[in-house]
Amino acid sequence: MTITGHTRVFFILGDPVAQVRAPEVYNHLFQRHGVDAVLVPIKVAPAQLSGFVQHAFSAQNLGGLWVTIPHKAPMLQLVQHSDLGAQVAGAVNAVRRNEDGSLQGALFDGVGFIYGLDHFGIDVAGQRVLVVGTGGGGQAVAAALAQRGVAHLGLANRSPAKAQTLAARLRKATAVSVEALSDTDPTGFDLVVNCTSQGLKAGDALPFDVARLGATAQVVDIIMSRTPTPLLQACAARGVTAHAGFEMLVQQVPQMLHFVGLPELAQTLQQDLSEVRSLLAPR
Repeated sequence: MTITGHTRVFFILGDPVAQVRAPEVYNHLFQRHGVDAVLVPIKVAPAQLSGFVQHAFSAQNLGGLWVTIPHKAPMLQLVQHSDLGAQVAGAVNAVRRNEDGSLQGALFDGVGFIYGLDHFGIDVAGQRVLVVGTGGGGQAVAAALAQRGVAHLGLANRSPAKAQTLAARLRKATAVSVEALSDTDPTGFDLVVNCTSQGLKAGDALPFDVARLGATAQVVDIIMSRTPTPLLQACAARGVTAHAGFEMLVQQVPQMLHFVGLPELAQTLQQDLSEVRSLLAPR
């Protein structure tokens, strides 16, 4: 990669940043498709976040920021504008500077999930959807589903108060029918989405009872694992159509590139995401 005085610079902020793979992915795409840009990991402590963002955006060749742990939530307070998904989830994972100098934040976890549904051929319009787990991922997914025309959205969480809080925010921000549930019973739902961490560790209990799924129900498990999660295995054993969360990550890439002002590259990748899937494949 050749970096010159014309190169457009992007940062990915986190603490730590040793684990981030975004620079490998995006820098490969920039070089492969002839885009004069570079994505650089920047380790910023939480106490220095506000000052860093303010000074970073004073650089005219800064194209935008990718945001990772632990900065997604506090970053929302540093932007002047944000999308509904970010407002409901209380977090952003990308920031750009608008022409008037204001900062625009967006959350692409839910966006990637919805485009993943499109990839799988799942139309949730008019459907009953259950989201199990209302942490950061569940909040982003629920917000995206609420904007997609679902007939009813059920929310279940180990801490019922957290599901109730999210339900209240969604009712205030959208017209969708939302219900905070006292359990994770999937009976009567057309689509069930696991947004818990259950399945990351050996011996984890299933997030819900697969035997209670309807005959035509589908499942998405947003855990991104190299091997099928116990939930995906249980669904396969019962003949239930279930999808892994990997596509959610893939589909974010062109959307984020479009957001930070690289629409041509975004359009090229959207036409064929096989290169992105290969770059993001779990190691």
